[in-house]
Amino acid sequence: MSTTPRSMATTLFPIGLLLIAMASIQSGASLAKGMFPLIGAQGTTTLRLVFASVIMLLILRPWRARMNSSTWRNVLIYGMALGGMNLLFYMSLRTVPLGIAVALEFTGPLAVAIFASRRAIDFLWIALAIAGLLLLIPVGQSASAVDLVGASYALGAGVCWALYILYGQKAGAEHGVQTAALGVVIAALFVAPIGVIHAGTALLNPALLPIALGVAVLSTALPYSLEMVALTRMPARTFGTLMSIEPAFGALSGLLFLGEKLTSGQWLAIAAIITASAGATLTMRKERAPAVVAD
Repeated sequence: MSTTPRSMATTLFPIGLLLIAMASIQSGASLAKGMFPLIGAQGTTTLRLVFASVIMLLILRPWRARMNSSTWRNVLIYGMALGGMNLLFYMSLRTVPLGIAVALEFTGPLAVAIFASRRAIDFLWIALAIAGLLLLIPVGQSASAVDLVGASYALGAGVCWALYILYGQKAGAEHGVQTAALGVVIAALFVAPIGVIHAGTALLNPALLPIALGVAVLSTALPYSLEMVALTRMPARTFGTLMSIEPAFGALSGLLFLGEKLTSGQWLAIAAIITASAGATLTMRKERAPAVVAD
């Protein structure tokens, strides 16, 4: 009997998990944006990280990991980068459409992929990424211009995402996913004071708790778990290439859930950044291919 159907199912299963994870993350971001009028981006980030940290502590029990001072330093930077990435991304969503914010943020892992290779073909990916950025970042006062402050927040989130990847790899080399739980706890402790100062007692509003829990599950607990399963069943290069289409998921989620319509130029810019990211991942040297875990 032919084993082709079984092989096909084995191949498609992790891809399906990864697509579900990306859809979950962007659906969670759409849900989170609805909380901004009540507690702001700062308060929303705080509730998401607090709930996510509790969930991951219960599931992964990171206190069992024994770490030295060097590992703790990496975990600390990893957690602060995670907190900064989440906060700056949500700050950008106040004035920037979801798909554009994801595309701008994606320049972080794109930079990591390009610097990991440094070959001649990378100039093509750099040129594509720059072209996409020039199409997205406002130069004039056209009706489709993206808010410069919001774009800056998204690019800052990209910088944090790059640090998250670099230090997450170092921190996770010894203790794997347990360091991720510690990173989320550190991120929550890092962001919580900012959220408390901004939103105050509004964070304790019982009506917000189910929404915040939904954001934590959709944006962190569920996609993280699915991505970890997918990553164990496919090469890191394939994983990174598929993750490159996440800006498209962001744009579609923004359109479906938030009514955010993009211009043809903005869709072209997102396509350029997706192509640059996928190309950089595909042409990366095999041994240096970093896994990109979504925010």
